[in-house]
Amino acid sequence: MTITAPTVDGRVIGLAHYAGRAVLESVLARYGMTFQQLVTLRLAAVADAPVEREGLVGQVVDALKVDAADVHGVVQELLTKELVAAEATRVRVTEAGRDVYELASTETGEISARIYADIPAEDLAAAGRVLGLVTERANTELATLSQ
Repeated sequence: MTITAPTVDGRVIGLAHYAGRAVLESVLARYGMTFQQLVTLRLAAVADAPVEREGLVGQVVDALKVDAADVHGVVQELLTKELVAAEATRVRVTEAGRDVYELASTETGEISARIYADIPAEDLAAAGRVLGLVTERANTELATLSQ
């Protein structure tokens, strides 16, 4: 019996997203982090210098399609946890923040390697192209709906 792979659609993409996110959130819970906190912390951790707070918030809003007020709250949570520090209008990752980011990234990287193991490179490239196009088109539709 041959099983036919499903055609990629919103449901298939959503199921894959939520399965992966559940894995990530399980890891993050051990570090006392949320998904939004990690996304925000990552942007500060990979920056070469302190980042403008408003720019950081804007990047998270754009990536996660969430309200700016919520992201400001997340930045405050990271400040309270001392994972980032305020410097006038900027924030910078602290040593503790860098440590948490690196530990969580290493652990999730190992899990991701197992999840993606043995998937042919050409399949991953095709999926990447399709998902990039879907993201671009969805962002265009969202911009139209927001007008």
